[in-house]
Amino acid sequence: MLQSLLEALDSLTTNKLRSALTILGIVIGVGAVIAMLAIGRGAEQTITGSISGLGTNLLFVIPGGAQEVRNPKPLTLQDAQAIGEPFAAPSVVAVAPLLAGSVEVSYAGESRFTQVSGVTAGYAEMRSIELAEGEFINEGQMLGLASVAVLGPDTAENLLGRREGVIGETVRIDGQPFRVIGVTAARGGSGFSNEDDLVLVPLTTAQARLIRKPQRGEIDMLLVQAASADTVNLAGEEVSAILRARHRTEIGEDDFTVFTQQDFLATAQTITGVLTIFLGGVAGISLLVGGIGIMNIMLVSVTERTREIGLRKAVGARKRDILIQFLAESSLLSLVGGVIGILLGWGLSVLVGAIARASDADLNPAISLDAILLATLFSAAVGLFFGLYPAKRAADLEPVEALRYE
Repeated sequence: MLQSLLEALDSLTTNKLRSALTILGIVIGVGAVIAMLAIGRGAEQTITGSISGLGTNLLFVIPGGAQEVRNPKPLTLQDAQAIGEPFAAPSVVAVAPLLAGSVEVSYAGESRFTQVSGVTAGYAEMRSIELAEGEFINEGQMLGLASVAVLGPDTAENLLGRREGVIGETVRIDGQPFRVIGVTAARGGSGFSNEDDLVLVPLTTAQARLIRKPQRGEIDMLLVQAASADTVNLAGEEVSAILRARHRTEIGEDDFTVFTQQDFLATAQTITGVLTIFLGGVAGISLLVGGIGIMNIMLVSVTERTREIGLRKAVGARKRDILIQFLAESSLLSLVGGVIGILLGWGLSVLVGAIARASDADLNPAISLDAILLATLFSAAVGLFFGLYPAKRAADLEPVEALRYE
């Protein structure tokens, strides 16, 4: 076997340019597969981290059910207050209603549209939001419909040109003046939005002056925190029971939907998994094209070396020896292409990560050992599979006919 590999290496180095062009398809195919799998895994880690970073033991309640319901009722601030009533839902420790929209925010002639969210005083603790400076929205500001705002660090940087020393400054939200009372600590971007580019205002202020809804008190989402990971499902049942009673709906006719973090994670992982497989499959087509290229070149090589094959058989070489030699050549070609392709895929992944960081996108492609091993084995298998026909053709040549070939 070692002798066959040495002979294969000698044969391939004799025609360096042809060998290089032959493995190009394998290099591109393996490189694309490695890069696509790395990007897919990186996207999955980003989304998973984003969902996990929303908080602990959370439930998300949104308007609309799985089926169409007659006269569906929206979620309201009163729904949140009912769930938060003492003893109403024993497994629930906190409730935070949320109202959000894209609104123009301006300062000293600089303006931009950003995510403005109306929240309550308990939102910061539930979402584990820390402040770099200042204070968060309090109950008094909620009751008084105060014109105060907490900025994300990116929002402060983009509007005011700095992240520190902005407390007391006045920004305009939808043309209305709001006093800055705090700046959140940097949390980084996420798969859904940039956690650092936002504006938080009292929920009551947002409802009355910024994000108007058809029904008074209407909100976009309820964030509910369960007492522990073990009581998340029970908390969901309690919340559903309260909302059914308030909305006067039957089981199976809910006009709301309750999600857990695990639901979001499972959905996100399914989507990224399918996307990764699809992208990897598309890239894998290049590997098949590369394999066909190897087969074509090996057929040409068999034709060119017909007399050599006949001579070897005449001096005692067996069919198996010829078969192994040509299979060794095709496998070696494919394996070398696979190794170079892995390096190319790693380089592409690093480049994509650098571009993502430069554009403030939270994406860090992750190359796994599994992907490298899979690419290596698959490239070798491609060489064996597409080299089998040329090798068999060479092994089946009759010595007399081969020696007559010119």
